Formats: sequence, C-alpha cells, structure tokens
Amino acid sequence: MSAGGSPLPAVHLVLDDPGVKALEASYGRAETVQAVREALEALRAQGLRADVGETAQLAQRHLEQRHRPKVRRVFNLTGTVLHTNLGRAPLPAEAVAAATLAMTGPVALEFDLENGRRGDRDDLVADWLCRLTGAEAATVVNNNAAAVLLMLNSLAARREVVVSRGELVEIGGAFRIPEVMNRAQCRLREVGTTNRTHRRDYEEAIGPKTGALMKVHTSNYAIVGFAGVPTEGELAKLAHERDLPFLVDLGAGSLVALERYGLPHEPTPRESLEAGADLVSFSGDKLLGGPQAGIVVGRRVLIDRLKKNPLKRALRLDKVRLAALEAVLRLYADPDRLAERLPSLRLLTRSAADIEAQGRRVRPPILAAVGGRARVALEPCKSQIGSGALPTDLLESWAVVLRPPEGEKRPGRWTEAFAAAWRGLAVPVVGRIADDALWLDLRCLDDEAAFLAQLGDLG
Repeated sequence: MSAGGSPLPAVHLVLDDPGVKALEASYGRAETVQAVREALEALRAQGLRADVGETAQLAQRHLEQRHRPKVRRVFNLTGTVLHTNLGRAPLPAEAVAAATLAMTGPVALEFDLENGRRGDRDDLVADWLCRLTGAEAATVVNNNAAAVLLMLNSLAARREVVVSRGELVEIGGAFRIPEVMNRAQCRLREVGTTNRTHRRDYEEAIGPKTGALMKVHTSNYAIVGFAGVPTEGELAKLAHERDLPFLVDLGAGSLVALERYGLPHEPTPRESLEAGADLVSFSGDKLLGGPQAGIVVGRRVLIDRLKKNPLKRALRLDKVRLAALEAVLRLYADPDRLAERLPSLRLLTRSAADIEAQGRRVRPPILAAVGGRARVALEPCKSQIGSGALPTDLLESWAVVLRPPEGEKRPGRWTEAFAAAWRGLAVPVVGRIADDALWLDLRCLDDEAAFLAQLGDLG
C-alpha cells in the first residue's frame, strides 16, 4: 500500500480474488462484501492506494477482528484465584461434560422420568444440597444477589429487615445490600455501629413492622480490632423468640471445612443451619467451585414460599448450569479426592514449593522471549483467594516479575505497555501491575506448555 496514485479496485474485482472467495466460504457472502467495502473505505479515507490482493488482506483482517470471540480463554496470572472479572471458578471435566450434554440435546429438566409427569428443575440438585448442608430443602437461582433478593421479597416484603450496620456490604459493580433490600420491597433497619453491634440493638429494633433478622457474612472485607457482633446462634434464638425468620447471606459459600485442605476457615451453610438459621444463601461459583448460581438452603416451609414467588421463574437457573452444578456437587461425595478433582480447590491448595519449581522452569524462556526489553526475576509473592472470598487471607506463591530496563525514564508507562503486549497474545496473559512492574503470579498457570508455546509471539 502507498499514498496517492491510481483509483482503488472495484468491489466486484476484489470479490473475484481467490483469497476473498475463501473468506466468503468461511464467513458468508454478506459479511465478506461488507468487509471489502469497509477495507476500501478505510483506504480511501487515508488517501492510500492498494491492489486487489492488498485490499483482500485488509478485508480479511476486518473479518477476523469482527468474528474474534469476546469470551476468550486467558491465562489468569493476577494472583487472585477466584477472579470475578475472569470468570471465577474454573469447572471440572465432569461439569463440562454434563453441560455439553445439556446443550446438545433434550434432557429431563422438568420431567419426572419415573411417573412421566412434569417435574421440578430444582430437584436436579436439591437432594445433593440437602445432603451436603443438612438442610430440609433447597432452591437455586442465577446468582447469590438474586438469592438474597428472592429471600427478602418472599418473606419480608413491605416490612423491615434488621441488619447490623457493619454488614451493609457492597459487592463488585457497586451492588449494595441496601439497594437489594429496596428492590425486594423491604425497608432496611440498620442497627449498631460500624465496628460493634450487640444483641440489645436487635431487640430494640424489633417491632410490629419487622419481617426478619438478617446476618450478612462480610466475605469481601474484615473489621478488626475493637469489633464484635452477636453469634448466629444468639440471633437465631432472638428471632425465633419473636416468631421471625433468621436469614443468613454467606456469600462465598464453602461446602466443606477448608481447614482440612490447609486453607483458612470459611463459614459453611451447615454451620449456619446448625446455629439456627432458617435460610442460608451462597454462591455457586466461588468457593463451591461450580457455575454461577445462587443457592438457598433451609426450612422446607420457607423454601416453598420462595418457590411460589413469581420472581423465582424470572431468576431461575438454566439447564446448562443446573447440569454443571449437579456434576460439581457429586464430587463432594468424595472429600478425600476433592482437591484433585475440583480445579478451584486444586489451585488454592498448590504448594509454594511446586509453584517455585514451575517458576524456575518458565523464567528462562520468558527471559529469552523479552530479550533486553525487561529485567526478569522470580520472586515470592502472595496470592489472593478471591476478592469476594476470604480477601484478607493470603497464600504463599511465586511470580515472574518483569521490570523496565535500567534507566527507563517512564517506568509506569513502560509497564502499562508491556502488560498490554502480554494481553495481546493469542491466549491473553493477564497479570497484575504493582510498583512499576508486571507480576505474573504462577499459582493458576495450569497449562504450562500452551503458555510457553506462544512466547515467541510476544511483541
């Protein structure tokens, strides 16, 4: 291509090019014609001239860019295992197979194969959820925010819900508990102070308009120091004395005692139910390690009320995620092998020694790929379990750290540009930037061969 000169080729001439014919076979005629016209318009706008072959190549780039999937695989080297922006928990092979089956043909979704009548889609997972949590009944919706919305609207619409001021959490995307309550047609009655709330604060707030007591697990932050709240058992006893339901929003929702796997303790639904909670909600795609879902377990009479709410249909889970969730729940029947079979737990329990050994393998190829454009070091670091799951508990890890060359006058700008180059690979590599360096935390690098194979394309 060059500036100025003879007119650009006509559209029909470009369409007759063998390479463009191949594009038409892949993308269809309408898309190909549009891409050729866009290529010619771009050339004309820049005052460039090009022959048929050059125009065809530009049209091909237009098509490839337009048809590149936006949901793309990436290497998560941020150091946050359950990363909200990168899809949270990776699914095990069993869940992928189950989801594929559900996507590719008819399945018994709301059909009882024993009696040949209409069934309930919740039944696909309810038995497992009850077995794993000790609940009487269970229901599922599309995420935990929806689960909280459904609980509140079903049990306390147009009434007050008492919550500690220190538990009015905000989750990603500026989504706040008070706003969920408002949409659920409940009135928030906040009690206590940011750092301390007492049982008497709840007692004094209960009145004729009270619909429920609620506890929200602060899974994405922690208040330490001079702080305290009543236990779930104390609040459950108070709620039941006043004939009120006691609701618990656990958020992250681990189904097992994480201490068994060398991880920090996270409250489980079973613990909340045993303490007296009537309903407990939690996520399916955080510590549980499954697909996005909001799960509610607890007393059957209250679950039945949730299922009769018209909102339940609007918020229900589709067949693909139900199939994946059922497959993940089945893995919990074998806790001895859970850390091997559940990808999220396997990544969380990787030893620092194993990660360091991987770092020693991948540092030399990275150093060779970047040449003198960066200083490359292997350094210890801390991984985060998840921004919405145990955010203050860190895991020992190792990272390949890329720093600007000595004498770089604008290290911050260099680091941003270098991070963009890694994100520009065929399988984007997403690290984290700190202290004018790009940190590639290796905890979640589970396909080392594919990672190394594309280093030669690093621009």
